[in-house]
Amino acid sequence: MALDRKLEKQLRKIVGKRNVLTLPEQLTVYGYDASLDRGQPDAVVLVDSTEQVAQIVRLATASGVPYVARGSGTSLSGGPVPARGGLVLEMSRMARVEEIDPRDRSAVVQAGIFNLKIGEALKPYGFTYAPDPASQKVSTIGGNVAENAGGPHCLKYGVTSHHVLGVEVVWPDGTVEWLGQDGEEAGYDLLGLLIGSEGTLGVVTRVKVKIVPLPEAVKTMLAVFDSLTDAADAVSEIIGEGILPATLEMMDRTTIQVVEDSMAVGYPRDAEAVLVIEVDGPAAGIQVEADAVAEICKRHRARELRVARDDAERDRLWAGRRGAYGAMTRIQPSTMVADGTVPRTKLPYVLKRVAEIADKYGLTVGNLLHAGDGNLHPNIVFDASNPEEKERALKASFEILEVCVEVGGTISGEHGIGLEKRNAMRLLFNERELELMRQLKHVFDPQDLCNPDKIFPVA
Repeated sequence: MALDRKLEKQLRKIVGKRNVLTLPEQLTVYGYDASLDRGQPDAVVLVDSTEQVAQIVRLATASGVPYVARGSGTSLSGGPVPARGGLVLEMSRMARVEEIDPRDRSAVVQAGIFNLKIGEALKPYGFTYAPDPASQKVSTIGGNVAENAGGPHCLKYGVTSHHVLGVEVVWPDGTVEWLGQDGEEAGYDLLGLLIGSEGTLGVVTRVKVKIVPLPEAVKTMLAVFDSLTDAADAVSEIIGEGILPATLEMMDRTTIQVVEDSMAVGYPRDAEAVLVIEVDGPAAGIQVEADAVAEICKRHRARELRVARDDAERDRLWAGRRGAYGAMTRIQPSTMVADGTVPRTKLPYVLKRVAEIADKYGLTVGNLLHAGDGNLHPNIVFDASNPEEKERALKASFEILEVCVEVGGTISGEHGIGLEKRNAMRLLFNERELELMRQLKHVFDPQDLCNPDKIFPVA
């Protein structure tokens, strides 16, 4: 529907005439993310301050208009898709580092800043922000907070929630509040509730993050296997032996080949699986840890183990891992990621079941895993313009999530629920539990205007 003219005029007064987008071709660009879901906002509002966000939220609430905050739109679950139209609050201009305090080991940043930009700003101080989604060049900290994002280094360092000390949030009534403080908080953990709520409770505008010193030394290895099961068993033993690498990533043969077609980073095309393993820490002990990892890989029949000799070789190994998702479009134009998490010991069984489900529906699946914490990413490739093929992909994705839950896992490790996986919530929760969650949202957002129709089942 068209935006109410009075509301449009009020929005332009808040942010300026040029910063309210209403042309159809402009709106289409903000109607989707990296999932299959699509929507169409009635207007896109380009904001650059918390006060502007607060004014717009108050106006939207008074007008009964739904709204959703959006950063780069890299979500893989439909999180920032405007499911009911309304307003998109475009946050990318709020991208400043406001404060770096090495003594406090913290930094304050605006919600629209890219992960990689935070790391670049911290590097001269000898610090870094540990969570590193594969899309770190374009993913924003506000979106990371919304989804409680993970990434390769989260095996050792933890996900977003472990590194957020506080946030500034605009609640649905337009009030602005800071959540979180130094030391322990009394009462309910409202900060913990907000992180991972997928933007359904309020709009985060600033974030205080924990920063950690850059490691003294890093060793990056590529372990090559002729069996996916052997690679998965090596992962389980590495963790079982009490070794905690910074990263422990796995790619299967389909993924290896498409990465080589796309980037030619040097992965062996005939391997059934590779592990990208990184250990970091004090220089004095890092070789001992790397040797222990190498020995375990050899015990599980790794046919080759490469150690990056310099930063250039390390970057090349990581370029293949980080570019793997995008490279899948060489096979088919569309990709769906069934982002489930399972106990590490169940990885061989679950990967076998993923292959069986792919065969059942006549689909190609390339597996990419944060294997160290059991977070698998079966990339189902297909042509979304073919309705029958799309339906097969949706069914396959749901069945993969069913398998994850059956073995004691869950339906999302880091990508969130959004629109794409909301009906799968019934695999984890009964109706009473889901209703309690809905009631909780209603407390914060009684009109259901703040990123509505996400997380909860609709059928």
